[in-house]
Amino acid sequence: MGRWGGWRRRGRVGPAAWAALAAGAALAVGALYWAGVGGPAWGGALGGGSGGDVHVLLVLARAERGGALRAKGEAAVRSLVRLARLPPGRALVLHLLADAPSQPLGRALLRAALRGAPFRSQVVVHDVEAVTARLLPTVQALQRLFSAGAGAYYGHAIFFLSVALHRALPHEISRIIQVDLDVEYRANIQELFEEFDNFPEGAVIGIAREMQPVYRHIFWQYRQEHPGTKVGEPPPDGLPGFNSGVLLLNLDAMRQSALYNRLLEPEAAWHLAEKYHFKGHLGDQDFFTLAGMEHPELFHVLDCTWNRQLCSWWRDHGYSEVFDRYFQCEGPVKIYHGNCNTPIPTE
Repeated sequence: MGRWGGWRRRGRVGPAAWAALAAGAALAVGALYWAGVGGPAWGGALGGGSGGDVHVLLVLARAERGGALRAKGEAAVRSLVRLARLPPGRALVLHLLADAPSQPLGRALLRAALRGAPFRSQVVVHDVEAVTARLLPTVQALQRLFSAGAGAYYGHAIFFLSVALHRALPHEISRIIQVDLDVEYRANIQELFEEFDNFPEGAVIGIAREMQPVYRHIFWQYRQEHPGTKVGEPPPDGLPGFNSGVLLLNLDAMRQSALYNRLLEPEAAWHLAEKYHFKGHLGDQDFFTLAGMEHPELFHVLDCTWNRQLCSWWRDHGYSEVFDRYFQCEGPVKIYHGNCNTPIPTE
């Protein structure tokens, strides 16, 4: 993983405050519009069907505090826009999910990146606190299972919103790509959007495999109790877990899947964690990994070239002998993911 921004633990928010936020959640989808080359400023209904506009969600938090983090975000958005080529009549819709202090910077960043783009564009700004309030019951349950405790970086609610965005975003949006901002693009985002058409029946999320043996480590007890299991083993035959740096969220399928929504219930998630002796610390990707061990049919596995992770921390922390079996990735890279602050190769 690797979102743009850091969080410190805040004080507990009382019920009255959460109620006020929830009441305003319907207003969270406030929008700011501007156009790229080829048309006047426009707004109105949001598309998103198989032949519709390309929706991309970017998460931005605490951006005002880190120049290096801002630089990564700028590089990510510039490369996204520079390489984007959309069919005639379609638009790139960038959704900015940001806290209040980060919103001005995010607007400026996106405005600069979209200036002169050869396609129509739209920006929609969502408030983190309002969206979190709307998803609070689900998020709180997952936080208890898939974070390292109070104050942990991936313990904040912002790192769990992807699992239930189908309950927060308007039904007019049927498909959306969520991508971390510590990435750089080497391919047209339209090509990634077309991956939705390759989802098998029953799949709700597209996601690439984790490229380090982190889940080999986390599932150690289950693996010890089940010799020969594929859980935590490397590809192509093993189940190494997922990395949520690049997500294809089929929101319509997520809304309609009884199985997926049942897994979001606190009791179901708890039973899964108990079965696999799972104690996670990486937010949404822990939930997706655990769900994928039990129900792989819910996921369309993206090729590693769409999320070429560069972090090699686990090579030097006990797994050097097996590391390369997880880390290898053949083919031209389409998205580099500089997780754990790893530099991205220059073009």
